[in-house]
Amino acid sequence: MRVTKLALTNFRSYKNLELEFGAGPTTFIGNNGSGKTNIAESLIYLAYLSSHRVSQNLPLLNLGTDQAIIRAEIERDNRTLQVDLEINATKANRARLNQNPTKSQREILGALQVIYFSPEDLDLVRGEPTHRRDFLDKLLITRAPRLAGVISDYERVVKQRNTLLKTRAPENALEPWTEQLINLGAQLSAERVALVAALNPYVAANYANLNEVRPASISYKSSTDNLTTDTAENAQLLTTRQLEVARQEIERGASLIGPHRDDLHLQLGDFPAKGYASHGESWSMAISLRIGSYNLLKSEGAEPILILDDIFAELDTARRQQLTSVTQMAEQTFITAAVESDLPAELLSTKYYVTPGVVSKERLSDD
Repeated sequence: MRVTKLALTNFRSYKNLELEFGAGPTTFIGNNGSGKTNIAESLIYLAYLSSHRVSQNLPLLNLGTDQAIIRAEIERDNRTLQVDLEINATKANRARLNQNPTKSQREILGALQVIYFSPEDLDLVRGEPTHRRDFLDKLLITRAPRLAGVISDYERVVKQRNTLLKTRAPENALEPWTEQLINLGAQLSAERVALVAALNPYVAANYANLNEVRPASISYKSSTDNLTTDTAENAQLLTTRQLEVARQEIERGASLIGPHRDDLHLQLGDFPAKGYASHGESWSMAISLRIGSYNLLKSEGAEPILILDDIFAELDTARRQQLTSVTQMAEQTFITAAVESDLPAELLSTKYYVTPGVVSKERLSDD
């Protein structure tokens, strides 16, 4: 899989930008604030229908506009796809596949598969559980785009059920939402448990390759014990657990069971990574999660695009080499860097130089 063309209209700092790409690594070099990460973000948005930087659409739109367009030409499986996504400030986004309007923007999920790595990934190790849940769910959607609907429906159910709990709605009003919470939660839990089991050996192997002393492992940590890859079993366990906490839910006005309360547990030797990992170990774990994700997708026949956003400046030589080795496996990689010297010497790439609003293969003067 590779992106051959990318066109941005009123996306972030770009009123109009058109680029063509070949296989292998492509680097965007420019000062902080120049707009290089905006290019990476457009590809990430196309892959996940969400940004890795902001939760709302408005910051994605060029100042004074109410709509942005991302258009990409993607080569995969010996065919070419054109994907158009219209991002709107006040109404639902709209998408096209090969010029044909889709009923929902979610129909373009899977057209572009990416694995990205950015400095914010330290939050996967040090941050709150929401970062790790989001990591798992994005990887689930990359593997099986249909799960985007399950995740979206589950989030909607939790929000509505919490509203009813806060207003102390009667049991007959709560019951259908509880049933949906359990059914969707059982399915999402089963998918996450299976994903973590498949991902764990790749994370462990990548961490060991960084010459760290303590072995790394990951596991699924749920608010309900003994969840498995079996949806029906999970539904029974969640039902039993919900009855146990029903009174507490009413008192606290919140849904206390389900995947929105779960976490991805990261382990280093005998200790949890969070709170015990050094700065270097935290980077190694973050790298292992991302490269492990890439390895897992590749083992399943996918060819995801790799995006490394402003990351080489943060890493020492060993960790840079680990990432560089992955770029040699990937069919296409996009890399951003503030200065050219941040890039490993052995990394051969097509270089673009970025100044505000302008992307050029020639370095432009700062004067």
